[in-house]
Amino acid sequence: MTNAAPGGIEKGEQLSRQLASGQIGMIAIGGAIGTGLFLGSSLAVRVAGPGVILSYLIGAAIALLFLGALSEMAVAHPTAGSFGVYAELYVNAWAGFTIRYTYWAAQCIAIGGEATAIAIYCQWWFPNTPKWVWILGFSAALVYVNARSVGSFGSFEYWFAMIKVVAIVLFIGFGLALLAGLGPAPAIGLSNFTAHGGFLPTGWRGVWMAMVFVIFSYIGTEVVAVAAGEAKDPRKAVPRAMRSMLGRLILFYVGAIVVLIGIAPWNQLQPGSGVTASPFVKVFQLIGVPAAAHVVNFVVITAAASSMNCNLYMASRIMFSLACGGYAPAAFGRVSPRGVPATALLVSAAGLALALVVALLYPDGAYVYLFGISLFGGLFVWLMIFITHLYFRPKWEAAGRPRLPVRMIGYPYTSLLGAAAIVAIIATTWWIEGMRVTIVAGLPWLGVLTAAYLLVGRRRTR
Repeated sequence: MTNAAPGGIEKGEQLSRQLASGQIGMIAIGGAIGTGLFLGSSLAVRVAGPGVILSYLIGAAIALLFLGALSEMAVAHPTAGSFGVYAELYVNAWAGFTIRYTYWAAQCIAIGGEATAIAIYCQWWFPNTPKWVWILGFSAALVYVNARSVGSFGSFEYWFAMIKVVAIVLFIGFGLALLAGLGPAPAIGLSNFTAHGGFLPTGWRGVWMAMVFVIFSYIGTEVVAVAAGEAKDPRKAVPRAMRSMLGRLILFYVGAIVVLIGIAPWNQLQPGSGVTASPFVKVFQLIGVPAAAHVVNFVVITAAASSMNCNLYMASRIMFSLACGGYAPAAFGRVSPRGVPATALLVSAAGLALALVVALLYPDGAYVYLFGISLFGGLFVWLMIFITHLYFRPKWEAAGRPRLPVRMIGYPYTSLLGAAAIVAIIATTWWIEGMRVTIVAGLPWLGVLTAAYLLVGRRRTR
């Protein structure tokens, strides 16, 4: 039996518990800091200008509500199925079915999106190479890493995430020095925050519209709850990892965006709707430091590989959970001698094949297209986690269980506020250039899942 939720929702072979608290914290950082910041932020800057700083602060507030609700449930039920199990236990079987399959699909597509981002970064160095070459090469390497053992994955992801953390800290320090004139170059000052249309060139409307891209930077933090099923001491590790992770993310995201906007004109970072390079690379080109641009390009490649690695881990564990719950073939619920759900890992690499196809069919807009599709999955899962939390607390207490060791303050209003914010962001995608695919692809997906549940899921429940 796995360390599953009460009621035997997950029945299958035991996943190994090899992840220490420090590894879980860095895995969470690795899952969150990726192309959402290093590539997608260029789209947010294009929509809001310097006002995107406020967008990141609003995103941090929503993430705070989200992690508070999720950590309360994750400490009570540390299991690989995580929020999918919670939804099935406390809402209904349909919720558990749809949230897990949606999250699995979103992660698979996100893996493809990260692979496409790596190809964009590599083409900055080698512009005449096709994207599919880079996608295929990095895909094979990271599937191998995940197939070895969760301990190997944890160590690999720890150092990948460490590269990102160190790079962002150095970027913030270097940028602040440029702004203040601490060096041979004259001080840049604060002029870029108000030039080119002012601090809010597109108004408060732009600040909110940018949330469509900004919130994607925070999606991935839920990996802490997924990793709880393989943590050595989840009661201590999960709350500690979530607290430290959110504090670091706010510091890194807001600090990096402030520096990015401050040292280069915002309207030159992303002149068109297509994404051709990381804004963190372009900013050094604009200020005339080409050597630094090459270093940063290496860093953003490792950042994307880290997120891709983390997404592959999450997708495989969710598929493992579906198999253990009886919603997917039993073979996906088996583990290798190393404690890895190898078959679930291979089927979860489907997003890499999708990335190859999209890169071939839509070479110019591949990243934006994959971004929009995976965004719906991430936002739907966040919405369902807030809804699950509204059911969780009263049912836990009504069952006469011990007092929860972690409790979200302001319940139920904080969860209601978080759910309302996610619904508003999903609706906003309809008015963002290139982002209508979020709703156009997302709503039919839910329809297909509901039909599948009526055909298969209900029979399994009975």
